[in-house]
Order: sequence, then C-alpha cells, then structure tokens
Amino acid sequence: MKVTYDKKTDTLSILLRDEHVTVAESDEDKPGVILDYDELGNLVSLEILDASKRVTDAGKIEYEVAG
Repeated sequence: MKVTYDKKTDTLSILLRDEHVTVAESDEDKPGVILDYDELGNLVSLEILDASKRVTDAGKIEYEVAG
C-alpha cells in the first residue's frame, strides 16, 4: 500500500494494489472521491480531491496493524 499527498493539487492518493495493476474503470463515488478498479472489479486505489477540506491533517499518516 502506498499513500501520497500532493500539496500543490491538494490530492490524497491511496494505492492499494501493485503499481503495475491496470485500472479498468474509475468511479466518482461521492463528489471528490474517485475509486479505481481493475478488470475483475477489485479496488485498486482511491483519490480524494480537495483533501485538506475533507481529511484532518492530510499531510500526516498513521498506520496501525491490529494485534
């Protein structure tokens, strides 16, 4: 999984699958939230536009694995 935040475009991107997986379909689930799917319908990535308005501290990432 890879998470990037672009301050210039205020976009938060979360890549859930290998970078080489081809996106077959994109869907704007809610305004400003774009979901990308592979050819089997699996979620590949999601992108949040205007992230600073939708996410608390878009530049900070916290990752936790439940025990």
